[in-house]
Amino acid sequence: MQTLYWILIFLGTFCFMEFMAWFTHKFIMHGFLWSLHKDHHHKDHSSWWERNDLFFVFYALVSIGCFLLWKYENVWFTLPIGLGILAYGIAYFTVHDIFIHQRFKLFRNANNWYAKGIRRAHKIHHKHLGKEKGENFGMLFVPLKYFKNK
Repeated sequence: MQTLYWILIFLGTFCFMEFMAWFTHKFIMHGFLWSLHKDHHHKDHSSWWERNDLFFVFYALVSIGCFLLWKYENVWFTLPIGLGILAYGIAYFTVHDIFIHQRFKLFRNANNWYAKGIRRAHKIHHKHLGKEKGENFGMLFVPLKYFKNK
């Protein structure tokens, strides 16, 4: 039975992270921490590293904290939580930073319906360079309207 709980917690955490990505993006990144996020919309430096990457570091630290609670305090359910956060981070990094923004030159030739929908949705979000009016959605669960043929 604990295995079932473990799997449900892991999957629940992964899905909850999509909500957290949406919430953080809408209310924090385009809110009071816009100063860290704006270089993602309008690059104002020549570095590979963006100030926006600090959000990734924050969630990595939360995940690591969960691993430490599991290892040193024997809180069993923090392992699937930490792994769910880690798995979402890997998925998000793969889709957003590698596939969409091409921070690493991989998946350039992906041209299926999912790839087109994800790119279309993100392009609409990035058409606004400022803090206001950026359409907001998750990264992995994008609204179906972006997957229609045009």
